[in-house]
Order: sequence, then C-alpha cells, then structure tokens
Amino acid sequence: MASVIAIDPGNKLSAFAVLVDGDPEEIGINDNKFVCDYLHYMKLRWPDAELVIEMIACYGMPVGAEVFETCLWIGRFSERWESIHPATDVHYVFRKDVKMNLCQNMRAKDSNIRQALIDRFGGKEDGVGNKKNPGPLYGAKKDIWSAIAVGVTHMDEKENGRLGASSGTP
Repeated sequence: MASVIAIDPGNKLSAFAVLVDGDPEEIGINDNKFVCDYLHYMKLRWPDAELVIEMIACYGMPVGAEVFETCLWIGRFSERWESIHPATDVHYVFRKDVKMNLCQNMRAKDSNIRQALIDRFGGKEDGVGNKKNPGPLYGAKKDIWSAIAVGVTHMDEKENGRLGASSGTP
C-alpha cells in the first residue's frame, strides 16, 4: 500500500492530504503548528508514507513577508518529518509540475487543477459525491485541492520514473 502525505504550506494555515493507493484517505486544513505536530500522528498511522510539500519557486516578481514565512514553515515541516523518521526523504513538488502533470498547460489556474482532479476521480458524482454518498474528494475545499494535487503529482512522477529536480532537496 503506497501512501503519501502531501502539504500545501501557507504562512499561517496549511492544507494536507493523505493519499493511500492514490485515493485521499484524510484531508484537512489547520494552523501550521497543528499540522507540524500532526505529522507525528500521521507517521504512526501511515508508517511507510512519504512526505511531499509544495515548494515555492521564484518567478522574478517581488514577494511579501507571507512568502518568506511560508518558506520557514516548509523548513519546519521538513525538519519535523526528518526527526520522526530520519531515513525518509522529504520530497518537494513545484506548482509548475502540478500544472503540467494534471493539465498539461503552464497557464492552468486553480479551477483547472480542481476540475482535472474531479475528472480523474470519476467526475462530480463519483469523485466528489455528496453527504449521503461521499466520493474520495468529498470535503475538499480551498487549499486542500492543492494538497491533493501535490500528492497526486508526486505519485504520478514516481510511477512514471520522473522524480527528478522537483524531488528531494530543493
């Protein structure tokens, strides 16, 4: 059973998704301290899981303090994971890789990525479902979609032997 813990980091809140055999088993969004502490529980529950974090890239534009604070949290998540399981690498996925993997287009927006995920998981009825019949994506909102996309991209790249520049140490 292949499992991935994917994080879409933020400066205050971060979204996470645990994918088991490609399907989201647990999703959430919470403050960064909680997510950092929760990594220990996730490692106990899914001992063979890999951690994948969306990495920030420079596109030549000025950035604000929020981006630097997010970078600090990426480091904290990585450090926590390595202290829990020193033999396991942390993997990083860039947004451009998510766009190309799911949409085959660098101009893809969040809505395109969300729709690509819904299509991949069987459409709105089967993929998302409803309260009475929830699909694997039921409950996904906001940045959780990005966390799922990061995990799916990592699994696809691993399956296709393309873990390269976007994997391991940035």
